[in-house]
Amino acid sequence: MRGVRTARGIAAGFLLLAAGCRRSLAPAPPPPSVRDVVLVTIDTLRYDAVGFDGSARGTTPVLDRFASEGRVFARAHAHNVLTLPSHTNILTGRYPWQHGVRDNTGFRLDRGVATAATLLSEKGFETGAFVSAFVLDSRYGLSRGFGTYDELYRQVDHPLELQIEQSRGAEVVAAALDWYRARAGKPRFLWVHLYDPHAPYDPPAGFRERFSDDPYLGEVAYTDSALAPLLDAVRETRPAPLLIVTSDHGEARGDHGELTHGLFAYEPTLHVPLFVWCPGAVEPGRDAAPARHVDILPTILKAAGADSGSDRPGVSLLGRREGEGGDSYFESLSANFNRGWAPLRGLVRGERKYIDLPLPELYDMAKDPGERNNLAPARPDDLRRMRKDLLAIPAGPTQPGPVGSEEAAKLRSLGYLSGSSEPRSSYGPEDDPKNRIAVDRQLHRFVELVQSGDNAGALRLARELVAENPRMRMGYEHLSFLLREKGDLAEAMRVLEQGRANGAGAETLDRRRALILSEMDRPKDAVAVLAPYEKSLDTETLNALGIALSDSGRGGEALRVFARVLEIDPGNAFAYQNSGIALLKVGRVAEARDNLEKALAIHERNPRAWNALGVALMQSNEPAKALDAWSSALKHDPKQYDALYNVARVAMRLGERARAREAMERFVATAPKARYARDIAEVRGALAILEKGGGASGTRGNPDR
Repeated sequence: MRGVRTARGIAAGFLLLAAGCRRSLAPAPPPPSVRDVVLVTIDTLRYDAVGFDGSARGTTPVLDRFASEGRVFARAHAHNVLTLPSHTNILTGRYPWQHGVRDNTGFRLDRGVATAATLLSEKGFETGAFVSAFVLDSRYGLSRGFGTYDELYRQVDHPLELQIEQSRGAEVVAAALDWYRARAGKPRFLWVHLYDPHAPYDPPAGFRERFSDDPYLGEVAYTDSALAPLLDAVRETRPAPLLIVTSDHGEARGDHGELTHGLFAYEPTLHVPLFVWCPGAVEPGRDAAPARHVDILPTILKAAGADSGSDRPGVSLLGRREGEGGDSYFESLSANFNRGWAPLRGLVRGERKYIDLPLPELYDMAKDPGERNNLAPARPDDLRRMRKDLLAIPAGPTQPGPVGSEEAAKLRSLGYLSGSSEPRSSYGPEDDPKNRIAVDRQLHRFVELVQSGDNAGALRLARELVAENPRMRMGYEHLSFLLREKGDLAEAMRVLEQGRANGAGAETLDRRRALILSEMDRPKDAVAVLAPYEKSLDTETLNALGIALSDSGRGGEALRVFARVLEIDPGNAFAYQNSGIALLKVGRVAEARDNLEKALAIHERNPRAWNALGVALMQSNEPAKALDAWSSALKHDPKQYDALYNVARVAMRLGERARAREAMERFVATAPKARYARDIAEVRGALAILEKGGGASGTRGNPDR
């Protein structure tokens, strides 16, 4: 067998709305003893799925108890119907057009925008965040200001594969509770994000059976149960913390034809549950005045005795409030960014709700809570006034950056259909999402088919999407993804080239083309594809370029590209990993080892970095440690076939015949034949020698890859 090898390249104006902002009526500041703040956000939690806001199914007894002792805001609204921008609204106290994060992909919070964590850390608070899904990854900027930003969802690194990256609520709560208890006696700001109610709905045993008729409610009930240990600790804390519980958005569940969320902004996804609890500082009861996500940060800052500033649109929810309140801005831009459909923006004003689309909508939510009777044709004056006020709000930054292949695959695994589309200046009725609901259902069906393992069905559907929507980039991404999984790299390449020719996109499709070219052992062609993007700020594009340069024998240039990635993102584990692999190729083993160890310090469950570290250890004449590193690679990803090959070779050299045999047999049985045909034949030969009682004479040294 040939020498041990590293992994092949990887992928790397208006600050207050015009119609009179609501003011709180002389709310007395909370007593100075209120110093701990706990924020719980439950992903995709529909308002009427909780007992304190309408459910009679007994889904949330733990939360209901706290809500009964706190203040429930019965008319609370989000401003986005997607996870990342909605949490950015909550943590910055600003509308999306102010902070600039408009979708789950292509946006990152600017370092100059203050958040709850940055403001409270400046006041001496210990700050900890525990998030449970990739959509809130630290790469998007919300980690700034948190002393601990625990991304428990991080599992195996599969840049082009569909792996769900989320953690169950109980695991997240346990880690958060350890952090909370370890810092007792100090001012603490703890944010806990639970993802379980998000599709696909798969509640754990017990909850699955109890809610066999409605697995979504089973997920909600499980989440409530998982929170119990943390909320017990909150209740026992003296003085009592300020506890805020809300969701980032709801779930449509078929309402208006929408299956999940992100397309429309009707009440099932825009109306959110919200309560505030702090005995002695929060008056219990039910508040009928409007509340908004932008009001949460001013509430936190008031509880902490800090000034919320005059440049934020929200107001504190502490104390008594009155009146109908001011406007609440909202938007749903994902279908515009990803599919080229019309952007959706709107206002909630009292009981009226205006949705700005090519086919505009106006509802009286008091008389028509289901939003079935569109009043736009009958009330042109009301429509005109609300549209004028909406148009007075600055659009803000609305063009996303490129979406990385790793990023897109991980978000796709969570049910998000990421991509990007060329901007347009005008939209007609044919672009209204209401008229594109059938395509939306097809896209969701694609995700369901892949997640269920029906790649053949998903492949047929992806071909239909491309044929019927030739300018929608997402279709080409989905189709090329499946073809690559099938091993048909040439056809995957043709699909991406077709998308480029049809004007469906540029950098994202080109990066995918380059990665496939690298897999086809055509690194020079990959460099040519990515050369126009050498000044890109997208770290995945630069990582891909660096890989192609390294594979082309241009190691010095590759290392300079990876250094640029680290200038943009000092915590980019893949840049350290790729630097390590490039350094191995030019014989700088000690530096390679240092970079690989840095990569693993950031992302410990990265199998490719473990495999490369094993090569560095082997080249440092530490074969036992190398075997341990390769075993770690296989523990985190059993499909790390290079690591499996390396274990077989080195275990045989060390005389560990049983271990070598097991690795060889696994390699022969599982390694993809199209990619590893020669290696499989070689390992079969080594196995035959082993069966005859031979040694390792059939292997070759010089671990050069």
